[in-house]
Amino acid sequence: MEKYSDQYIIDSCKEQIRKEAVALNRVAEQVDEAYVEACRAILDCKGRVVISGLGKTGHIGEKIATTLASLGVPSFFVHSCESLHGDMGMITKDDLVIMISNSGKSPEILNMILPLKIIGAKTVSITKDKNSPLAQGTDIKILCEAGPEIDHLGLAPTTSTTAALSIGDAIATVVCKMRGFERKNFAVSHPGGALGQQLISEYMKEASK
Repeated sequence: MEKYSDQYIIDSCKEQIRKEAVALNRVAEQVDEAYVEACRAILDCKGRVVISGLGKTGHIGEKIATTLASLGVPSFFVHSCESLHGDMGMITKDDLVIMISNSGKSPEILNMILPLKIIGAKTVSITKDKNSPLAQGTDIKILCEAGPEIDHLGLAPTTSTTAALSIGDAIATVVCKMRGFERKNFAVSHPGGALGQQLISEYMKEASK
């Protein structure tokens, strides 16, 4: 194994982080009316926001679902594969389903489209290609074209997953502000831990005035 100096490692890590920052700026320039549609669809949703993905995008989907829930939007994650083996029963016509797939071509997530149409749920896709089969099969199409992955092979999901997470964070926090979500609401969502206890204490003091 080739020996690398400490400085080489430091410089290389800085370079990789900067590459991901470039990717995020690239995706920021792609923000369009689809984000408006997605935010308004979440605000108008009478059911829950359901996030779905598989592989690395599945992990990103789980994080987005928990962020939405933390900010007061009823949300949960359904793995694309599991949805095809019974978990589709968790989804109703009142729900909004956000499906994440970098290529927009994974068979497992594509097989969700027809059942979701039959159920009547509104759908959103996050992909690197608005002409992909997944994007073409959804009501709202969000572009997430982050450029090449940052590993030396250009294969490991890195920039693509970071960018998808940033999109989820952006939408969740914008919707949170639009809904008038406040610190006291956050306290109810996070009653445990030091932060939760601090917020609950603030809420109780305010309520006692």
